[in-house]
Amino acid sequence: MLRIHSVLVRVLSALGLATAVALVAGCGGGGGGGSSSTSSSSTTSSSGPSSSGPSSGSTNTAPLVANQVPVTVGYGYAGGSNIPTVSVTLCAPGTSNCQTIDNIQVDTMSFGLRLTSTAASAVLGSLPQVTSGGAAVAECTQFADGYTWGSVRLADVKIGGETASNLPINILGDVPQSAVSSGGCASGTLETSGSALGANGILGIGVSQYDCGSGCATQANNGMYYGCPGGTNCTGTTLPLTSQVATPMRSFAADNNGVSLTMPSVGPSGASLVSGVLTFGVATQSNNALPTSGVTVYTSDRYGDTQSATYNGALGYVAFFDSGSNAYFVPDPAIPRCTGQGSWAYCPSSTVSRTIGVTGYNGASGSFPISIANAQQLFASGAFASNDLGGTLGGVGSKLDMGLPFFYGRTVYYGYDLTGTGGPQPYVAF
Repeated sequence: MLRIHSVLVRVLSALGLATAVALVAGCGGGGGGGSSSTSSSSTTSSSGPSSSGPSSGSTNTAPLVANQVPVTVGYGYAGGSNIPTVSVTLCAPGTSNCQTIDNIQVDTMSFGLRLTSTAASAVLGSLPQVTSGGAAVAECTQFADGYTWGSVRLADVKIGGETASNLPINILGDVPQSAVSSGGCASGTLETSGSALGANGILGIGVSQYDCGSGCATQANNGMYYGCPGGTNCTGTTLPLTSQVATPMRSFAADNNGVSLTMPSVGPSGASLVSGVLTFGVATQSNNALPTSGVTVYTSDRYGDTQSATYNGALGYVAFFDSGSNAYFVPDPAIPRCTGQGSWAYCPSSTVSRTIGVTGYNGASGSFPISIANAQQLFASGAFASNDLGGTLGGVGSKLDMGLPFFYGRTVYYGYDLTGTGGPQPYVAF
């Protein structure tokens, strides 16, 4: 049920963020902190730490319409590298009791909306809890270095001009982890705060509608969903698909068959601020057509993995395209790694080039180059957007994680898994 790539999604972002902050601070970069909010009688805004920081970079200047929302890579929550964020408005279902939350990370390889309880505090008490057998439901998600834990609630989720009504979402940190009755739900560090995640939450927009699927609907010991009578003594529970945490875009009234993420180009020295666009729907409006030439469609499995991939000509890999990872994560012992706290990252003496080949389940194949530069130099530059940041992590194995650097200078399309309704297979296209 847990997908190894989605497990990596979170830890790679969080680990990369913590390391980047430490290295930038050590080199005299980075900047202050603090929080800001604005409110009215029915709507409040929560953003988390912010900084004026460096201000130069590439931004999208085209006017946006209802099926689009701006995506920003900059100082963000706490100065992390390559953290794409959007704003999401959360409302008690069917009401005008709403809160707009900034600095939500855009993650193309996870599914569903997760928000820290602190960031959503203004509206949290008005969000109904999802129940199973009369008990409030909480969700646990295991990642490579830790896990998240918190309640499942219903909300109207507004992104740009589109709304997913009465959507199950995951609130992090509002249920004591000690409530799990037998040995905890997972292992490692509990990650339920903005400082641990590097964002106020995670907007999973991957190709699957539900974050677990049929397994959690039929097996109580699924390791993800728990019933918590009275908020304590949580034990594993089944949960029907309609109650599982779900990708918001699949619940939009229109433009619900996929998304595309467009990011501007970034030079080899990086940029302090860039702005892209997340567009809802594929070939549903004039502004989201899938090009008939110059773009290859690679059908994927239900999690977004290609059928196969090569790394510099070597066989035996699988690739995925993951805006929630802040670097290219590839196993390459020929590239020197950084020393000290940043030992997950690569630090070659000069930028190196590698070639990635991918093949979809539809037989489509193609290749593209990637570049990996010295991570310590990138972090020291004060750039929050870097197109040649690379690293490795134990457990990656044969996975080639094409993180946010891959997205710079491209539009990447994701077609949702519609096979359950007789529709097409999921795909990634670029």
